[in-house]
Order: sequence, then structure tokens, then C-alpha cells
Amino acid sequence: MPDLNVCLQVNIDRETTKSGVLPEAVLPLAQSVAAQPRLQLAGLMCIPAPTHPAQAFQRLAGLQAQLQQAGLRADTLSMGMSDDLEPAIAEGSTIVRIGSALFGERM
Repeated sequence: MPDLNVCLQVNIDRETTKSGVLPEAVLPLAQSVAAQPRLQLAGLMCIPAPTHPAQAFQRLAGLQAQLQQAGLRADTLSMGMSDDLEPAIAEGSTIVRIGSALFGERM
């Protein structure tokens, strides 16, 4: 069985309605994941507040840089969905999650 790639979900805007690790806890959690057998830290993901996605994407890219400076792989940034994929790509997203733009709104 191959190792599992892991993206850590970051609650980048500290929203109580969203899950994920808080930004200040990303590095210790990433180090813990990277130290586990059969797990490979791939990177980070987030779902920003709809009011200011570009700033959230900048902050997530900054966290990625911190992980890389600490010697961790973290080459994946999964950020951006149908409504905010352009600013996500501009900030370095390597994976966008497009749903409603392809399939329409949920029923």
C-alpha cells in the first residue's frame, strides 16, 4: 500500500462555523504528520470567508512558506472554489475545487 498524502485543513479566518487547525497550530501539526510512518505531508487547504478570499489565500501561502522553511515538503495548496478560483490561482493554488460552476447550485 502506498503512503497517504495529507493536506491539512486550516481554519484560515478563524470562523466558528468551519473546521480545521488554527494558523498558529499548523507547524506543530505538520511536523507530527510528517513524522508518522505511511503519511506524507502534501500541503495545506482552506475555505476562506467569502468577504475577503484573496487575503486568506495570501495568509495560507505564507503558512506554506513557513512549512517549507522548516524543511517540510508542503508543495500543495488547495484553495479556491467556483466563486473565488481566480484569486486563489493568483496566490499560488495548485488545486482548485470547482463544483457549482460545473454542476450548478445544490438542490
